[in-house]
Amino acid sequence: MESNFVDYVKIMCRSGKGGKGSMHLKHVKYNPNGGPDGGDGGKGGSIYLRGNHNYWTLLHLKYERHIFAEHGGNGGKDKCHGTDGKDVYIDVPCGTVVYNAETGKYVCDVTYDGQEVLLLKGGRGGLGNFQFRSATNQAPRYAQPGEPMQEMTIILELKLLADVGLVGFPNAGKSTLVSSLSNARPKIANYPFTTMEPSLGIVGYRDNKSFVMADIPGIIEGASEGKGLGLRFLRHIERNSLLLFMVPGDTDDIKREYEILLNELRQFNPEMLDKHRVLAVTKCDLLDEELVEMLRETLPDDLPVVFISAVTGYGLEELKDVLWNELNAESNKLQALTSEDSLVHRDKDMTRFAEEMADEGEDDDIEYIDEDEIEDLDDFEYDEDSSTSFTNF
Repeated sequence: MESNFVDYVKIMCRSGKGGKGSMHLKHVKYNPNGGPDGGDGGKGGSIYLRGNHNYWTLLHLKYERHIFAEHGGNGGKDKCHGTDGKDVYIDVPCGTVVYNAETGKYVCDVTYDGQEVLLLKGGRGGLGNFQFRSATNQAPRYAQPGEPMQEMTIILELKLLADVGLVGFPNAGKSTLVSSLSNARPKIANYPFTTMEPSLGIVGYRDNKSFVMADIPGIIEGASEGKGLGLRFLRHIERNSLLLFMVPGDTDDIKREYEILLNELRQFNPEMLDKHRVLAVTKCDLLDEELVEMLRETLPDDLPVVFISAVTGYGLEELKDVLWNELNAESNKLQALTSEDSLVHRDKDMTRFAEEMADEGEDDDIEYIDEDEIEDLDDFEYDEDSSTSFTNF
């Protein structure tokens, strides 16, 4: 069955071209010296991205291969202005990052509801010959063409916005923890890769406070090389303030598994290691107090460690206290303000991710539709600072 969670789409977008200005000379019997009256062309439609909190995935855009804005209408006689092309708004969930599919360059980021970002600007309409009349040129026989359209193939990539991101191997108890602390109901079963898509849960705290926890599919050693589900879903915890590592208490070497997880994050994005981290040892209902103390001595000293059992509720209140304190620590707030999301603010190589999507059967072939009405504008120069610039008409 096809999943309803879609966090990656590729779309070819194109704004509208500006309409041509009209070259028309008015000559009627009641006004034999009417002169030029050609109207201006209309503006082409622009394409905007708009944040919409009602969307949680990119499913509504999965089959949108082309998004085109309207062209501007041509000017007419009697100084008639051409119609402006309608702008197009693409609604996306908050947390969507946009890249240029051809270069892999970061384009923009939509982070809050109602935010509008101009993606492609529509072409300006050309001026009609009425605009070029003067005392020394009373019958201009030229008009401007409209500005050409802009086009770009974009990649929309969704990153869930949460406070705490869960990191662990399959069957570490991540989904069980989310279901115990929140009203989220992810699928839970006793086999690897039960969780196939990320989910969010709102965790209630004291005095009506709360924070958001993100559950992602488990990763395994070698995930950076494409094993298991790979690193496809790790983008969803890139923006989390805090990472909660989860290792089962019946593991042979808890510290080693934690270091393996840490290394996989390092391979994916080294800057994720700058985030605050908490280690939760799960399934502790199988351990006695003496064994818990013995295990605690073998664990890393550079991060908080909490022993929990999501089934019995053991240690869950302590875990929420630790998470809340870490989220509100001054050093964590400062790090969140000063650190850069490396996949947003630096050039990104989309090659490996595109190959993963191709292996899963995603069709990334884009059909480019040519316009019959595209004119040769090689001799046309449009000055951004002056709407009346033209050459070689």
